[in-house]
This record gives sequence, C-alpha cells and structure tokens, in this order.
Amino acid sequence: MTTSHLVLKFRAPDRPGIIASIAPLVAAQGCDIREAAVYGDPDTGSFFSRIALISPLDRDALAAVIAPAAEDLHLEWELHDLGRKIRVLLAVSKFGHCLVDIIHKREIGQLPIEIVGVVSNHDTMRRTVEWHGLSYYHLPTTDGKVAQEARFIELIEQTGAELTVLARYMQILSDDMSRALAGRCINIHHSFLPSFKGAKPYHQAHGRGVKLIGATAHFVTADLDEGPIIEQDARRVTHAVTADEMVEIGREIEASVLSRAVRWYAEHRIFQNGSKTVIL
Repeated sequence: MTTSHLVLKFRAPDRPGIIASIAPLVAAQGCDIREAAVYGDPDTGSFFSRIALISPLDRDALAAVIAPAAEDLHLEWELHDLGRKIRVLLAVSKFGHCLVDIIHKREIGQLPIEIVGVVSNHDTMRRTVEWHGLSYYHLPTTDGKVAQEARFIELIEQTGAELTVLARYMQILSDDMSRALAGRCINIHHSFLPSFKGAKPYHQAHGRGVKLIGATAHFVTADLDEGPIIEQDARRVTHAVTADEMVEIGREIEASVLSRAVRWYAEHRIFQNGSKTVIL
C-alpha cells in the first residue's frame, strides 16, 4: 500500500478540544500520527500545533477531509507532503562557509531541500558552486541596487524558490524586497541579536570585552536585523581572544545555526508569532 508522509501545521484561537477534534478525524482515515507538538501562547491567546503523520491518502485527498473541520475550528492551517523537498535559492557574497555547509548537508541528505541556484553580487564563489553542479547567478550592483534587486526577484520567480537564504549575503535588502519576501527569506547575522547589529559585530563585541559570542538566524524584515529570531547559538570566549579569532570561531556558529533554521523551515516547524517565532 502506498503511503504519504505528511505534516499538518496550524494555529488557532486557543481553546480546549482542538487536538481532540483533529486526531480522531485523521485516525478515521487510517492515518498514523508519528509526531505531535503543541504550544499555547498565553500572551497572544494563540494555539499552535505540528502533527507528522503517515497517511494512506495523498496530500490533496486528506486536505479535503480536514478542510471542513478546520473551518469550524477557525484554523489557519497547512498540509505538506514531506516527500516533496522545498525549493531554496541561496545568496552569498565573498564568505562561503555557510553556503558550503548548506550544500554539503543537502548532498548527504541532512537537509531536505532542493537548491535551485546561488545568487551573488561577486564572482568569488562561482567555481565552488558550479563544481557542485549548481547554477550560479552573478548579480553585480554596477547598474544600481534597484535593477539588481529586480533581477534577483525575477530569479526567485523563475526558479520557483519557496525560500531564499542569505548565507552571508552582505547586501542590505531594500524595504520593498524585504516586504516581498516576508516569511520566506532567512538571514544569518554574525552576532547574538539583539546585541551588535550592523557591520563588523565581532569587532564590536571584542571592543566591549564580551565573554560570549554568537550568531542568529532570523526572518528578514524591512527593519535591519530585527526580524523574528528562528535560532541562535553561542560560544564562550576570554579576554585573550582577538577580534580575528572571534571571526574564526563565529564562522562555525553561523554555519550550524543557519543550517538548523533552514532544516526547520523545510520540515515545516516554524510559526511566526508576531515579532517572535514558535518552533515545533
């Protein structure tokens, strides 16, 4: 018998009985719930759930069964087939550590994504990207930022990218582009936000004598480095660590933090909750 591995994710006004209504419904269709996570936010009064299940029905057939109940329960819901990998467009400038980490993890099956290409405002990473059999799109800013971003948006549309990942892409997106990519663009910032926003955060941290440095993966918004935080990590340092050494340590943190954020997005674990996220 053919089965589908699906993920049902939803949010709703919090009240008793939501899971008690959904679980019997999918069970009656022969679905086997293999993973379930819930969270009720007391601040917003919202209820979040992610349910992974094995279904004898395909995605569209099960969605048709769920739809009437979802309407009655006022769910904002999505049903995803885990057999279909999400299409991801990567963007990079000159530093390739995050890019190479994502490509490698995709190749060994650790990231359930399809990389549809790599965009860069420099030609530095072309050889590496093309060696991996991926398309490389060089978009210099010589003709101006507006023209460059217009071409970037065209590539997102042409490749069918569902997620754009700024893997140390050192260009600030315009407000218009940030709004166009709302909820489907992840950036890695090389500091433990909200500390040390903007340029050279490790040098800022060194100047303040911090004992912890870190990295932050967040959704891109029009407010620079202010988007909802998805994942963070940190490493302890001492007074003896130089700014350049902090940069070296930080590269490892950035790569692992960004790849986790991309995996969670691909597995449909991330919910935006105002200025925050819920990860289930």
